[in-house]
Amino acid sequence: MLSLRQLQQFLAVADTMNFHRAAERLNMAQPPLTAAIRQIEEMLGVRLFERTNRITGLTRAGLVLQDEAGRTIRQAERAMLLARRAGEGLTGSLRIGFVASAVRHLLPKLVAGFRKTHPDVALELAEAPTARQVESLFEDRLDVGIVVLPLPVGADRLLTTRILRKGQFVAALPHGFALSAASSLTLAHLAGEPWILFPENQGPGLHRIILNACAKAGFTPEVAQRAVQMETILGLVSAGLGVALVPDFLQTGGWDDVDFRPLAGSGTPVPYEIALTWRKDDDAPALAAFISSEIR
Repeated sequence: MLSLRQLQQFLAVADTMNFHRAAERLNMAQPPLTAAIRQIEEMLGVRLFERTNRITGLTRAGLVLQDEAGRTIRQAERAMLLARRAGEGLTGSLRIGFVASAVRHLLPKLVAGFRKTHPDVALELAEAPTARQVESLFEDRLDVGIVVLPLPVGADRLLTTRILRKGQFVAALPHGFALSAASSLTLAHLAGEPWILFPENQGPGLHRIILNACAKAGFTPEVAQRAVQMETILGLVSAGLGVALVPDFLQTGGWDDVDFRPLAGSGTPVPYEIALTWRKDDDAPALAAFISSEIR
């Protein structure tokens, strides 16, 4: 079987039709190149070049080998390029989970930026609450998640996190609600109101933070409605079904029927943090590239 080096030597001679120029292209002396071409012909059992005292052309066998050798060299170069790109995280696939509250303000920028620098990495996106993303990471059904902190208890033993965005909760009230006119709104002001809150099993850490904040303000919220997504919660608030706490960055979402008010007093501020999280033992190049692109 001919080696890639032998194919390169043959192609150099076939392209230049001159041993001297071919040897210069290959950065080698002419006699070893002449011997290499003779060895290739002996291995194949055919003549590749028409010769007198110099090369005058390629034989039919030479023409076939020129075409096939060129294709082989190009494929070998492509294989090396793809292997190098895969090692650098420039090819492959990446499974990304995300919470709904990241869709408008974080996900488009992260995904667009990564696709611009890594167009050959196939992205598989899946919307899911934090708890479900953590479960999927543990079961190797996700590579990286965009989650709301804190993670479920014990998850940080196996997962690494990097905060993407810090904020805090504000009160979301139906438009024209009496408390909207308060000069300073506290959590305690919301004690007697019907609340709209997400289920505990969808984000146990964040659910615990909200309940602890209310406890510091001296009450336990009366949950009238439950919804998983923050924008769904806002929709229920706009319908007048209750009050809620939502991340401050959702104030810019164009909710005309919702009044947003900052909170003060006991139990506040109530933090809201979105982070990337991934398995500590995952060294996949595409994952490393995604994390690095987020840093930039």
